[in-house]
Amino acid sequence: MPDYKRPAVEITKFEPENRQGLLLVITGNGKGKTTAALGMTLRAVGHGLKVGIIQFMKGDMYAGEWDGVKHLGENVELFSTGRGFCGILGNPYSREEHRADAQAAIRLAEDKINSHSYDLLILDEINNACHLKLVDLEQVKSLLVARPETMHLVLTGRDAHADIVEMADTVSEVTEIKHAYRNDIEPQPGIDY
Repeated sequence: MPDYKRPAVEITKFEPENRQGLLLVITGNGKGKTTAALGMTLRAVGHGLKVGIIQFMKGDMYAGEWDGVKHLGENVELFSTGRGFCGILGNPYSREEHRADAQAAIRLAEDKINSHSYDLLILDEINNACHLKLVDLEQVKSLLVARPETMHLVLTGRDAHADIVEMADTVSEVTEIKHAYRNDIEPQPGIDY
């Protein structure tokens, strides 16, 4: 495998005195919330961390990350538990089916948190699932409280609840300025999915 090119400077590897798991929320109406979380996945793997990704609302349309994470090796596991986005883009599944899938994703997240097998766990679209009441706010809060002290937890999706934002260590809001979709450009593989 070819080595990447880097400047001819001395590289310092920072090591914190105290490792502490962070709770990060990536929310907002702009494109790029899952992409940002996947960027953290790449960075975490570079540090030898074990990453789990649970997708709450994706699953009815192929997404490049499903096969892309396979190239990152055994340090990343991805679980796509949903049937797509509830109530949009002609999604044919009932609200009850979406809630059942989201409840299964909550149980999976509980199992993965309790297993202590990940350094970073990403709960993709959980904010949206909570906003749509496919999962309950108290269920999400209990996940946040139950996580191991050194586990980083990332919650993505629009409409993050104010209580979750308050509990978080870091919150980023992705704001749409302009989107190709609004100019009738179809979603593009590798960029949009």
